[in-house]
Amino acid sequence: MATFFTADTHFGDPHVLRHGRAQYVSVAAHDAALIDAWNAVVGPEDTVWHLGDFAVEASRERCAAVFSALHGTKRLVRGNHDSNRVLDLPWADPPVESARLTLADGRGRDWRLFLSHYAHRAWPGLWRETLHLFGHSHGWLPDTSRSCDVGIDACDGRPVDLDAILVRLEAAELVPEELARHGVR
Repeated sequence: MATFFTADTHFGDPHVLRHGRAQYVSVAAHDAALIDAWNAVVGPEDTVWHLGDFAVEASRERCAAVFSALHGTKRLVRGNHDSNRVLDLPWADPPVESARLTLADGRGRDWRLFLSHYAHRAWPGLWRETLHLFGHSHGWLPDTSRSCDVGIDACDGRPVDLDAILVRLEAAELVPEELARHGVR
């Protein structure tokens, strides 16, 4: 059983096709490709933390159909576009505004994570090497050595696991100068 992270799927959203996802000829093609990409990496016993903006402008019926087509146990950190038709889906736990968890990587090392839809300049646990995972920016904000955009626009259209995130963070820019002054590495 693995744990994955994603954000900004925007199922059912015609506007996202004009803003960065022009490779899809229709909303139906967009949704089908994202469902296929999700299910290619996520197994039925895996967990996925969705960090907001699951669906936009999709009907309740469409939201439910997409949700049931996706593998895994699904948890939601609410995004700015997550209306009641998304919040009312059968998530494993009630949707939250943010979450903190500890997760082991592939080598068994524990990592503290702070999950939110929005990117933060500072977050709970920053000084104790807590990593920050977020969505909302659609790949426009660069990763740092401590924070990572896990939205599909930044992750090749699919959910990612902690080991993939750690590889990205190692390649990311150093911590911004103002944090380095406070001893954060």
